[in-house]
Amino acid sequence: METIDVNKHTLAENVMGVVTGVFLASFGLFLLKTSGAVSGGTAGLALLTSYATGWTFGVLFVLVNVPFFALAVWKKGWPFTLRTVLTVVMLSAFSYLHPLMFDIDGINPIYGTLAGNLLVGVGLLILFRHGASLGGINILALVLQERAGLRAGYVQMGFDVVIVLTSLTVVSPWIVLLSALGAVVLNLVLAMNHKAGRYVGHT
Repeated sequence: METIDVNKHTLAENVMGVVTGVFLASFGLFLLKTSGAVSGGTAGLALLTSYATGWTFGVLFVLVNVPFFALAVWKKGWPFTLRTVLTVVMLSAFSYLHPLMFDIDGINPIYGTLAGNLLVGVGLLILFRHGASLGGINILALVLQERAGLRAGYVQMGFDVVIVLTSLTVVSPWIVLLSALGAVVLNLVLAMNHKAGRYVGHT
């Protein structure tokens, strides 16, 4: 008799999880961009580049993620990689949708930066638990957690600090300080909630 794995996500659960995770993360990034703040990871690199060049965030986010897809195939396999490519494209699409749906004349930068990073952190947590990511540093952080036992949140926090400090060349020191605090909030969400053995569901 075949044993049913009650902890395995169904297709519907994975689809809903990925859509929810991408939506939350993309809306968080929308708040960050509206606040003029930056973030870590490839999203942060895309935001920085968009501020410096005027290119749209959606296009840049896809471009900076392309090199990391090879790492995903090598270390995580094709299913994870395909889900990640899908989430990256979806987030890029949402980045064009949110400004059309929300007309925000101004937002308190402290609120926008902290709330935005909190939403991105929760979105990433949902994606991790459904076998996907937003590419880039997320992939590297997950690989290091699985292979070396390093917490994904702490690994990503280290990279994010470097990226946020680099933003001093583009935005004001005050925004950099706020962005650094926001990066801590984001990665604490991951470090405190994404632990081996805490969550039994799997894809």
